[in-house]
Amino acid sequence: MSSLLRSSRGLSAGILPRTALYNCQKNLFHTTPAAVLQQSSRVLTPENKTTTTTQAAQNNEVDEKKRDQNVANDFIEAVLYGSKKTKEEDNQTHSKTLARGKYVHELQKHKVKPEKVEEYINLVTSYFPKMANDPRNELHLCGSWETVIGELDTFVHIWEYKGYPGHRNTLQRLAQDPEYNAFLKQLRPLLISRENNVMLEFSFWKTSPPMETDGIYELRHYQLKPGRLLEWETEWRKGLECRRQYCEPVGAWFSQLGELHSVHHMWTYPDLQTRKTTREDAWNVDGWAETVYKTVRLVDNMSSYILKPLSYSPLR
Repeated sequence: MSSLLRSSRGLSAGILPRTALYNCQKNLFHTTPAAVLQQSSRVLTPENKTTTTTQAAQNNEVDEKKRDQNVANDFIEAVLYGSKKTKEEDNQTHSKTLARGKYVHELQKHKVKPEKVEEYINLVTSYFPKMANDPRNELHLCGSWETVIGELDTFVHIWEYKGYPGHRNTLQRLAQDPEYNAFLKQLRPLLISRENNVMLEFSFWKTSPPMETDGIYELRHYQLKPGRLLEWETEWRKGLECRRQYCEPVGAWFSQLGELHSVHHMWTYPDLQTRKTTREDAWNVDGWAETVYKTVRLVDNMSSYILKPLSYSPLR
């Protein structure tokens, strides 16, 4: 300590002013080991250490409760509305991965008054080919059919547009077309009801081009459980190869507007007996039974209609 004082006196003479030296010495003698110990005891005392440990344990317990609550909330949300991961996959894949993306299809269904069926057939036979062949319209007619087993006096028409722009342009043009408006004026009194669905075709199942089979057509409609379209597509893609060995599929589409979570697919057979044997033979192919098992549980309800093509239908 004496050496330190001598050093400090030397500093005062050669370097530090007297006031600065006084402050330095005052701080030196007043900062005692007891004061330092008192300041450090705030961290080192057993009581404070125990308090800190207890608070840390309480904080961990609160964090764990929050995590458990978040897990419970996520589980409830998944049960009620579907998981976030699945919804993200749906948003990314349904329109991009599942669909070919080139065309938009419209399925029209007309429920005709029984006494007006012949008049209805004559009317659409005279006008629909004109509408389909008009180069100003950005669409093609895939086919027109009458239901012979299922909803009788019901007619189905499937149109193919050149994407959504083609759909918009065609509807805008037809709205200004006097001939089309005259057709609607004649059509409406013949109908009980009419409805349509805007659909996209599955990427693995291209809609058949015009062909003549002189057979029957089957249109199957599946109403899927919400959020199960991607899973259904994955399994059905595998099963299609089993069925393709015995009959050629016409097309398959999933809805975008209208009746949502809905799938339509169409097949053609020479007759009902061939349909029966074809479907039975498919059960002998490895993989078909598994496809049925995995896809049936994804469906809320399903229906099947046997159709007869009209004389002008490109698919007939």
